[in-house]
Amino acid sequence: MTAFLCLAPILSAQDPREIVRRSVELDRRNTEISRNYTYIERQEEREFDGSGKVKNVEVHTYDVTKLEGSPYRRLVALNDKPLSRQDQKKEEEKLRKSIEDRKKETPETRQQRIADWHRKQEKQREPLRELPDAFDFRLLREEAINGGETWVIDATPKPGRKPRAQSAFFLPKVKARFWIDRTDYQCVKLEMETLDTVTLGGVLVRLAKGSHLTMEQTRVNNEVWLPKRIMLAGSVRLLLLKKVHGQLEYSYSDYKKFQTDSRIVSIGQ
Repeated sequence: MTAFLCLAPILSAQDPREIVRRSVELDRRNTEISRNYTYIERQEEREFDGSGKVKNVEVHTYDVTKLEGSPYRRLVALNDKPLSRQDQKKEEEKLRKSIEDRKKETPETRQQRIADWHRKQEKQREPLRELPDAFDFRLLREEAINGGETWVIDATPKPGRKPRAQSAFFLPKVKARFWIDRTDYQCVKLEMETLDTVTLGGVLVRLAKGSHLTMEQTRVNNEVWLPKRIMLAGSVRLLLLKKVHGQLEYSYSDYKKFQTDSRIVSIGQ
């Protein structure tokens, strides 16, 4: 009996569903810590023609700061080049107006704005909370990635299971592979593929079957896991009319932790 009790936690740790469940559980604290960080976000949109060649590329770079308790996104570059003087003035004016508006808020209004941001984050986490019950998991192997050891776990949707949260509607239409850190139980990498058409925003966007999502995270300051790269590739139909085949890639850098509410850096820097 004693031997069994000692062995049980080890066996439980190797259960892929338990690994995912624990990862989801620990993500809440990780999310709370991440709110203290500012960063640079680079968005690159690539559109391909019928032969698969790059047709158009657009790049937007943002400085994401925390201003009076909630995030503020400021455009700092276009196509990896500094903004024109006219665009700089527009961004400076938007920033000045945001600072003035937020400083004029009543305590109740400020609290409501921050609470709305937190609720939005919780809404985004709803599909994550359903992961352990939404999929059948299979532990494939252990693998070294980015200097750490991970469990590699495949996930396929459970037949007939309907998501509880409306925001998790897409879970029965995707399969996934997770790389979960063996020490922190955080998701180092995620690959997801659509098994059917996924409609977003009512009928605004339709993501075709076979589209791929890749997400990578990195450990920052030895206390939190934060996004490093997110890429979506596939065919998208916009407003049920325009069909676009391309890639959307987000990359994140220059993470900084601040105890104060804001970090305002001159746009010209």
